[in-house]
Amino acid sequence: MPDPHWLAPTGETQSATDPQSRDLPLDSHLHTDQSPDSNVPIDAYAAEALARGIPELAITDHVDFDPRDPAYRYTTYADRERTVRDAAERWGPRGVTIRFGVELTYHRSWDEVAREHLARHRYDYVIGSVHEWPDSPYIRSRVRAWVESRTLAEVIAPYLDEVIAAAQSGLFDTIGHFDVVKRYLYPFITPSDLAAQPELYEPALQAIVDAGTALEVNSSGLRHLVGETYPAASTVVRFRELGGVRVVAGSDAHRRDWFAFRLDEAYRLIAEAGFESLAFRRGGDPVRIALPARRAA
Repeated sequence: MPDPHWLAPTGETQSATDPQSRDLPLDSHLHTDQSPDSNVPIDAYAAEALARGIPELAITDHVDFDPRDPAYRYTTYADRERTVRDAAERWGPRGVTIRFGVELTYHRSWDEVAREHLARHRYDYVIGSVHEWPDSPYIRSRVRAWVESRTLAEVIAPYLDEVIAAAQSGLFDTIGHFDVVKRYLYPFITPSDLAAQPELYEPALQAIVDAGTALEVNSSGLRHLVGETYPAASTVVRFRELGGVRVVAGSDAHRRDWFAFRLDEAYRLIAEAGFESLAFRRGGDPVRIALPARRAA
């Protein structure tokens, strides 16, 4: 299960009402027991979706390419595809459409292996995410030393360099949880520190814009100590100002009670930034999914 170090204290990020959203068209980022950091059966998410009026899901279990990472060969492509496709057959007649997606951990050192994987295997939807890779300075035991005596630009440069490379690779429908580096840096560097220098993110945002890749607005940060989405609202606005036209929203759930967790807030930020639809893929060409009318800008 996820490390509790990253979780907000009970109630800190939860509203007085049910924090799991309802009546949204899509949750595009979900992890099942086919990921090493989740134990949720796929049918549990489908049942939540049916109960909450969310008709479409993307199952995006982790695939890692470094043998030191937990999702390296954790399951096989065949097992993951069979699990999702079988569930899609069971739940489709009941009104829940389930897409076979993946979240690939990206780093330039395994770009070629990632390309080979995607050339061999068919997914409906592909997220590319930069996590704290095994040699990165963002491993918790290394963060304090990394932050000391460095400027903020120097601190976040290794993360942003990989995000830029991921966008420029052309491999992904979506760049996942942009600015998640703030999760690894907290509390030594806070979201307020990063918000004070927004220009540091611009080269990476521009790379995503230029690639025509979608920017994910990931609501999982609302249940972490950082207390805001990945990326923050101001970054979503700046993405649009730079020419970004493709965004999507996902809860990044790893537990049943995190399904659609405050996902409506991610939808709201997208609408307030001036977007009218989500960008998604269902195995073919990209599609647009209109935002719910009540959340339109």
